[in-house]
Amino acid sequence: MNKSIVVIPTYNEIESIGSLLDELAKLDVDVLVIDDGSPDGTAQYCGAHGVEVIERRNKQGLGSAYRAGFSIALDRGYENIIEMDADGSHQVSDLIKMMEWIGSADLLIGSRWVADGQIANWSKFREYLSKAANTYANLVLSLGVADTTAGFRIYSSELLAKMDIQTIASEGYCFQIEMTRRALARGAVIAEIPIVFIEREHGVSKMSFSIALEAVLRITAWGLLRIIGR
Repeated sequence: MNKSIVVIPTYNEIESIGSLLDELAKLDVDVLVIDDGSPDGTAQYCGAHGVEVIERRNKQGLGSAYRAGFSIALDRGYENIIEMDADGSHQVSDLIKMMEWIGSADLLIGSRWVADGQIANWSKFREYLSKAANTYANLVLSLGVADTTAGFRIYSSELLAKMDIQTIASEGYCFQIEMTRRALARGAVIAEIPIVFIEREHGVSKMSFSIALEAVLRITAWGLLRIIGR
């Protein structure tokens, strides 16, 4: 068993995940795919690549997938728990760079919005939405993290074990904001490493109005709790 494991949630990613798995196979990491019943055969494809797959019967959400994967990783004693997207937006070359910083912080975030961070092929609307979400989260919650919505991360097992991840309630990209908030509440040292984020070439984005609304409502609620000192 390696010291690090990459947890990858999937739903209909058969067109994009193959190259990611091939690149990860060159590293000293284990890979765990959490598939939410992809009708396109993603789970079977990953299994044929020799990757462990947890198959769930239906689409339960990003947060649920990560909670399941993180729990398995902690139970097995991995030291570093990595999260990556399956759609090609996160580059293994950036993961290699991020792994060089393991031990310098409790949580390493692959960030689009720090110096030298980049995005490629995004629409202006998606760029605005991401920047607006991060600006609002920092304004209301004072997190001090440029890319609170980033889904490219390396957690130390020591931090993750203290975070009570089964009580993290968010399901969409707000899951990343809630995890950032919880990490800081547990005294975590967070470092952001610049990455190049590349918009997916295949498949369909999981972004929706309900996912964005969840983030706005939860951030606002947390902000109100912060004001009243809870």
